Amino acid sequence: MKNPLLPLALTLLTTSAMAKDRATFRYTPPPDEERPVVVEATVGPQGSDFALRLRFDKPPFGQECGNRCANATVLLDTDASTQSGLKLSDKVPENGADLAVIVQGTRDLSGTNTDGYLRVKVRRLSDESRTVDDGELLTELDHRRDPERIHIEGNTIFLLIDATGNLPSGRKVRVVYHPPGSKALQATIPGMLSGSASSGKVMIFRRGGSWGTAQQGGKRVGTESK
Repeated sequence: MKNPLLPLALTLLTTSAMAKDRATFRYTPPPDEERPVVVEATVGPQGSDFALRLRFDKPPFGQECGNRCANATVLLDTDASTQSGLKLSDKVPENGADLAVIVQGTRDLSGTNTDGYLRVKVRRLSDESRTVDDGELLTELDHRRDPERIHIEGNTIFLLIDATGNLPSGRKVRVVYHPPGSKALQATIPGMLSGSASSGKVMIFRRGGSWGTAQQGGKRVGTESK
């Protein structure tokens, strides 16, 4: 007797044109998933940044998702070593992550209008981090004020994440994406010490239909805004 079809279809693909320079994750969510989730994520080094292209199955913020908008996390183990970074109690792929990129659809409650917007929190995970929330908040990006770091086309988000801070560096970077209720997906891309990042071959981030680099963006925060 054949096994029934699984409700989830998970595939880890590497782009054919630049297989060694960037990786693509693809994920099919279950039909009853309420939140917008990432169904395709491409990650690679671009200059002194990590570039991400995240495609959601539906709008990640705004009136359509209401109070259940996007809340997705991509983890980067910037030296591909579990000796540094996040330390979870179990032996899971997330262990060793040094940087967390948290993409959230939220609302602006500071004024009279409750407009939706996209917020990206970047956390530095140290050896003392036992959860992602334990990480130091390095930067908080807002798609309304940081167009050089966040670009949106429909349900697709393009991100540039600064990698010039005090991060462990290596020739390889391990990328982990853990879809809700499923197994973690992981892949390896070139690190900042590999030479590929500055070669100009990987062009994931784009703004206004053209490829480019970004100026320093985001809000350096001492007190985190929730």
